[in-house]
Amino acid sequence: MSHDTPVRWGILATGKIAHTFARDLHRTPGAELVAVGSRRLGSAEAFAAEHGGRPHGSYEELVADPDVDVVYIATPHAFHLDNARLAFEAGKHVLCEKPLTLSSAEAEEMVALARRHDRFLMEAMWTACHPTIAALRRRLAAGEFGTPRHFHAELGFVVTGDAGDRMFDPALGASALLDMGVYPLTVAHLLFGEAEATSALADTRSAPGGTYDTDVAIVARYPRGVLATLTASITSWSSRAAQIATDTGRIDLDDFHHPSRAVFTPKPAIADWTADEAPVEPVEIEPDGPLIGAGYGNEIAEVGRCLREGLRESPLVPHAQTLALLRQMDDVRRQVGVQFS
Repeated sequence: MSHDTPVRWGILATGKIAHTFARDLHRTPGAELVAVGSRRLGSAEAFAAEHGGRPHGSYEELVADPDVDVVYIATPHAFHLDNARLAFEAGKHVLCEKPLTLSSAEAEEMVALARRHDRFLMEAMWTACHPTIAALRRRLAAGEFGTPRHFHAELGFVVTGDAGDRMFDPALGASALLDMGVYPLTVAHLLFGEAEATSALADTRSAPGGTYDTDVAIVARYPRGVLATLTASITSWSSRAAQIATDTGRIDLDDFHHPSRAVFTPKPAIADWTADEAPVEPVEIEPDGPLIGAGYGNEIAEVGRCLREGLRESPLVPHAQTLALLRQMDDVRRQVGVQFS
């Protein structure tokens, strides 16, 4: 694929996240929406009327479209593996919504499929492609903000809907951990490396077909002694903020999974805890580049860059990272007593 050729996208499914993705796709240089597929032709036609592209009344028709280079999978987690298999067998590259699958075993199968068919695969983890997170990651690693000692992140909102909503259906992967907890786990991994140990507690509910977690709290240890406290919820409104405490100050991120700003507040060392602290000036952490749309554009641009360079995985969201995080979530679910069949 030449650097002058637009990457041609097909969107598989027409839910809310697919609409947001389509809007950002139109804002991304070098990307073109050419097709959309739904299980109902009417839904695909309505989507295409709003966002463009050729409508298809089945996923099979979408992946068979000869004008599609890469498929964005926007279905619930439980269907990701089957959808990706369909795309790979049709010769398409894949960007798949997070979490990649329900378990690390399924994710390993998807990665193996991508390699067997020699296709690109990336988990749609927009946070890993976010320019503010990239800047923080780079400068933190360079030691600009001191030695990190503690990380806290919380992400939650109140999910409303009837009992048939996918967020309450264990068969569809209902889980505060999978929908929300994946973000603090991912940011911690990006900033500090793979977790060395995790311990978790959760509140769970019973539903037809099993149980699911509505609220989860995780304590984790990362390389070089960084400790983290991470929470996720589908029953309460959290701040969605994160903080990193270092030996020289504190970093604050608002809405950390796609932050609008990150600020470092230095704290001068004082010998006497009763002494008045001198005023300090917060330091804005400037992003490494522009934010494209709501942030989905940055992951779309990353897919395009990788395809033009002939890569089969992204260095920003490598397969090993995705698999490591899913193994963590497998272990957390084991600890709290939630299992998917």
